[in-house]
Amino acid sequence: MKNRKFALVTLLVTVSVLFTVIACNRNIKASTSGYSANSTIAEAILVGTKPDTLVRGKITFTEKNSVVIMKMEVFIPTKANQTVALHIHENGACGDMGKAAGGHWNPTNQSHGKWGIASYHLGDIGNFTLDSRGNGIVTMETNLWAIGGNGLNNIVGKGIIIHGGLDDYITQPTGNAGTRIGCGIIAMAKI
Repeated sequence: MKNRKFALVTLLVTVSVLFTVIACNRNIKASTSGYSANSTIAEAILVGTKPDTLVRGKITFTEKNSVVIMKMEVFIPTKANQTVALHIHENGACGDMGKAAGGHWNPTNQSHGKWGIASYHLGDIGNFTLDSRGNGIVTMETNLWAIGGNGLNNIVGKGIIIHGGLDDYITQPTGNAGTRIGCGIIAMAKI
């Protein structure tokens, strides 16, 4: 009798796991179905830099015809209705409360500034404002980045940091954007 119960429980667990795997695979296929075969995709999952910092989000980078489109969706409830800064950093690491990411990614050796105006780092994405619940969306398109390859403009393996304050676009080399509250590592997407 005990063997039958054990076999039945094992069977139920196996079926449950199998259905979970199938459901997950369907979700993965559905989430990547919008990309064409000749697109290259990278992503970064954003988390808080400290255990008590609630930052959740995802950034997707899609390259097609030498143009990279970035789309970020993030949730930071403690920063609702506030403006914060977003930068790509030189190291693909989030340890030591985000400090392991190093400085801003600056392969062209420029001064810090506002993207597209005078001098700026290739990692100087800029400021964005969160809504009343702490949700934020940022989209950007550029031909100055690449996903993969050996060029200096390759974003894969870099860190991406959300700062707790505004980038003033003046203070060198960081824009005085404040504490690193969120971090992610840009990696090739597994499709």
